[in-house]
Amino acid sequence: MENYPAPARDLVADLAAKAAVDPARAVAFQGAPGANSHLAALDYAPDCVPLPCFAFEDAIDAVREGRAARAIIPIENSLHGRVADMHFLLPESGLHIVDEYFLRIRHCLMAADTAPVTSAVSHPQALGQCRHYLRERGIQPVSYADTAGAAALVAETKVPGEAAIAPYLAAELYGLRLVAENIEDSDDNMTRFLVLSREPKMPAAGVGPVMTTFLFEVKNIPAALYKAMGGFATNGVNMTKLESYQRGASFAATEFFCDIEGMPGDPAIDRALAELEFHTKWVRILGSYRQARPRT
Repeated sequence: MENYPAPARDLVADLAAKAAVDPARAVAFQGAPGANSHLAALDYAPDCVPLPCFAFEDAIDAVREGRAARAIIPIENSLHGRVADMHFLLPESGLHIVDEYFLRIRHCLMAADTAPVTSAVSHPQALGQCRHYLRERGIQPVSYADTAGAAALVAETKVPGEAAIAPYLAAELYGLRLVAENIEDSDDNMTRFLVLSREPKMPAAGVGPVMTTFLFEVKNIPAALYKAMGGFATNGVNMTKLESYQRGASFAATEFFCDIEGMPGDPAIDRALAELEFHTKWVRILGSYRQARPRT
């Protein structure tokens, strides 16, 4: 908690105390109160008790240790791609994906006083997503660990002319003045979140389209990926995501993060996964869950 700016610490302590009383309603998220992940938790489950955690690992640990029933974690952004850490943390967590949520990202400029804004503090991605706005106004970008933390810092230091770029909720929580809203350069900035829990939860019948997320490692032989993917094509399974990443320092084994439409129990999915298992070293299913938005 000491890693948060002072204005955020009391909020973190208060939310943590509420989560401790009712962990079944607690949803852990990474960041200071007022972060986009905080907004995602409230939008996804309006009756939840949001539990702020300093790092992704802390949010995952909160669920593993029973201090929160679920965690909501960003996995990818429409402008900046995947949140790389999660491809390593998810399989190690022992948690299961039970849902997904999409949050439209809106950036606000906020300050502690009425002085003309000369600098803006925020996460590097937020600064990059508002670079045209900042450049046109001669505002100097200043990097910080996270958006809501930057808002708390501005509220704490009260440096004249220094503002933060953060979600509107941060301005409310830290008593900052909204200088401008929706200052992002692109209006199609969307972040996809995954909801994690200790126990798997298969989607109920009739909920609509379903997604399944899994990992696999190909054998180090020619055409390994081509052979592994063949079963999805021949069985008519729609694959919406396939991303590769390296684990360890050998660069000899490639692992893949994959999303498909459908779930185990569907004959076509079962056949495709059986063929995948035959051509790979291992396959690990992370979860099946309701599709939050169409993949068309």
